[in-house]
Amino acid sequence: MPIIAIVGAGFGGLRAARALSHAPARVILIDRNNYHLFQPLLYQVATAGLSPDEIAHPVRAILRNQHNLEFRLAEVTRVDLAARQLTLSTGSLDYDYLILAVGGATNYFGLDSVSKTALALKDVDDAVAIRNHLLRMFELAAQEPDPDTRRALLTFVVVGGGPTGVESAGAISELIRLVLTKDYRSLNFKEARVILLEATDKLLAAYPEPLREAAAETLWSKKIEVRFMAAVTDFDGSRVALKGGEVIPSRTLIWAAGIKAAPLVDTLGVKQARLGRVIVSPSLQLPDHPEAFVIGDAAYLESGGQPLPLVAPVAIQQAETAAENIKRLIVGQPLIEFVYKDPGSLATIGRNAAVAQFGKLQFHGFIAWVMWLAVHIYQIIGFRNRLVVLINWAWDYLFYDRAVRLISSE
Repeated sequence: MPIIAIVGAGFGGLRAARALSHAPARVILIDRNNYHLFQPLLYQVATAGLSPDEIAHPVRAILRNQHNLEFRLAEVTRVDLAARQLTLSTGSLDYDYLILAVGGATNYFGLDSVSKTALALKDVDDAVAIRNHLLRMFELAAQEPDPDTRRALLTFVVVGGGPTGVESAGAISELIRLVLTKDYRSLNFKEARVILLEATDKLLAAYPEPLREAAAETLWSKKIEVRFMAAVTDFDGSRVALKGGEVIPSRTLIWAAGIKAAPLVDTLGVKQARLGRVIVSPSLQLPDHPEAFVIGDAAYLESGGQPLPLVAPVAIQQAETAAENIKRLIVGQPLIEFVYKDPGSLATIGRNAAVAQFGKLQFHGFIAWVMWLAVHIYQIIGFRNRLVVLINWAWDYLFYDRAVRLISSE
């Protein structure tokens, strides 16, 4: 049988593997982690709301009943399109068909100092590192006699006004105001600051203006300082430098300012667009390699004159199309083109506050927050994980308590 290699067990790769469950082929799914991560809730791990195992699920457990699939724990270091071969950290793999669902990487926009000292939020290790750092800053501040140093320890800067930045800033603010005030009674919490920096003049740029304004007002109500047209130029671990010369004393910079295609696609030797994304045909194939498909954040395809957004629904829908086209290639049928159907957008800003858009319908506040809760609970893989997350959220909501205030070894 033909071999279909899928690189990446994220939203796109996992959906592609499932869509090929009845294909007359041997499906091999490769990922450097043995779990599928529900990335939209990663910021809650970073802010002590959830544990990593509550938003991750073993790939082998998810796909254990799919008899034409095998999983390999390895990192793909090179793709030889001409030879149809993958170089893995554990050897090599020849394939007949390929789906690259490698996702994205943090984009530092050429700021070397920021890339070395800022805290990113792309995987479980990043989230745990942020949680450790946030809690350690309070431990140090509780013992710091110098007021200037203490204020720097208690100043938390988040960069990026997209959903990740907005959600992270809101969660940090609530962690401080609703939980840590009870743990650190000796601290003056008037010295604590959460600053959200956005290089443009708007938050949540993909949302309509009324929802953007509602998000900004909610952030301010939660004691978050929102700064527009504030581009970071440097961070040395103790000071955040902005374009224009302003300096913010802070030991914490969480970078949520953007992503780019994963570095693996740079080795393909094919045409790339902005953010390193690979240009694909409407059928999601590489133009000169019809057996190879690229989906998700690494793929560049326009819809209505604009590139498709780097969001999970795009990857999931592209996975379905790529899998269908491979099945059609195997039996010699004509291929179909990808058409994106926008399911809507949701972003939470903390307790009782979110923004939501579904077509022409717009919601904000408590109703949008309930929608956000329902959608995310539904999308988490595994009944146990859904139940535990729901219990943790209910506990946090009722008792103003975060369950995972642990500083673990790094």
